[in-house]
Amino acid sequence: MNTLENTASKCAQMIEESDRIVLLSGAGMSTSAGLPDFRGPDGIYRRKLGVAPERIFDIDWFRRDPSFFYGFHREFLRSLEKIEPTFTHHFFAALEKEGKMAGIITQNIDSLHQRAGSKKVLEFHGGVWSSFCTSCGKTWDYQRSVTMVFASDVPRCDSCNGIVKPDIVFFGEMVKHLDESRELARRSDLFFVVGSSLNVTPAALLPALSPGKIVVVNRGEIAHHYLPQDRIDLFAEEDIDTFFKAVEAAGKRT
Repeated sequence: MNTLENTASKCAQMIEESDRIVLLSGAGMSTSAGLPDFRGPDGIYRRKLGVAPERIFDIDWFRRDPSFFYGFHREFLRSLEKIEPTFTHHFFAALEKEGKMAGIITQNIDSLHQRAGSKKVLEFHGGVWSSFCTSCGKTWDYQRSVTMVFASDVPRCDSCNGIVKPDIVFFGEMVKHLDESRELARRSDLFFVVGSSLNVTPAALLPALSPGKIVVVNRGEIAHHYLPQDRIDLFAEEDIDTFFKAVEAAGKRT
């Protein structure tokens, strides 16, 4: 049995013994689906607009000049239309159907977990699947939101002419579902960190709240400021889909 098979077998056994599994998913799950890494040096932020993501997602900047954000957002939506949920998205959706998932906390805004069939999803940074008027609060679903985004440089409310904003958390705004996420972590008996380097708080603080076992799956190293190495029961520095395909295969052998 090679290293991947051995690690996957251990992970499959942990899943078998658990029924309150929590997943914290990060950007690595989105890039596995083919969505560009927006924060990286080759990401859309810098490649198309030549600026750092902190500027595009700065709420004060959005209020001053929303057209700057929407230049990026149209590119993001075009990318999103071309991708599908990955094997790993479907893997965790299947665990939910089996009654093993307590819930998913995602740092991603693409709603790929929901498209894969997961219902218990907390979008820490919001998502693109709805938008609202920043003046009167009127809301729109995804399809109407997309139509509005591509119809003008800055979409405006059809009731009050206020500026429309996607339901995404910007820098300078509070994250969503923080209390629920903390409670979910505290109730978990197995906590997965997948595709996240744990560099961004408060999401990076969540794994250490779990009283259960912790599994980290990431292509690179993770930050240990908030999750000490001795708290990690299993670390797989592997391609995400490759690893969970091996986990599924190991589960079928047991």
